[in-house]
Amino acid sequence: MISLSLVGIGTGNPAHLTLQAVQALQEADLLLIPLKGEDKADLAELRRTILAQHPVQGRVVEFELPLRDSTDSDYVGAVERWHDAIAVAWRVQVERHLPQGGRVALLVWGDPSLYDSSLRISARLGWPVSVVPGITAIQALCAAHAIPLNSLAAPVQITTGRRLREGGWPQGAVTVVVMLDGACAFRHLTPEGLQIWWGAFLGMDEQILDHGPLAEAGPRIEQARAAARAAHGWIMDCYLLRRDPASGDDGGPGA
Repeated sequence: MISLSLVGIGTGNPAHLTLQAVQALQEADLLLIPLKGEDKADLAELRRTILAQHPVQGRVVEFELPLRDSTDSDYVGAVERWHDAIAVAWRVQVERHLPQGGRVALLVWGDPSLYDSSLRISARLGWPVSVVPGITAIQALCAAHAIPLNSLAAPVQITTGRRLREGGWPQGAVTVVVMLDGACAFRHLTPEGLQIWWGAFLGMDEQILDHGPLAEAGPRIEQARAAARAAHGWIMDCYLLRRDPASGDDGGPGA
């Protein structure tokens, strides 16, 4: 019997690891570290650092993660096929290194339950799954800027850059948190009355922050993001947008 633990490891700071996460890693018979190419070697190195700081008894195995076909116009279909391939890669490693069964742990960036596909992938395998929650990018962003997630008695919506770009400001929202935005979708909003709090490499030594009125901070963030991506070969970032209710603007797509 195989059991799988998805262990949230936070957003880049080894100190984000909880005692529950440490226990799950130390109880595992096999720990899998996905490799995402040379450009994202930092992500694997962080996992190695965590395991070095909390020595484990299980076998540590690194493996190449399949890549998504970014040229496929069928976005959802391409992601589903990519997840199928990842599930196969997980199974191959587990059957190779734990032929008699045992406990497997995967170190998941952030939290396995929020804007991460590890649970959807693991569902393809039919193994019992447990989740150890981790600090999310949203928590790290709010903490880094020392702001609350929500305005008093006001809703918060979490969405993606794709949805924000295609649908504009979500109706009725006061605060919008945007994840998975590779193209600065805030550029498509009318900036009046909007404030932005942005962060990249949250929790890491390379952390970058900016905030202010969208009209002023937006161009700075675009430049900083492009420069950081060029320097590192990859970037993880997210941002929070908040509308001033007194502005009377719906924050919809700009002209």
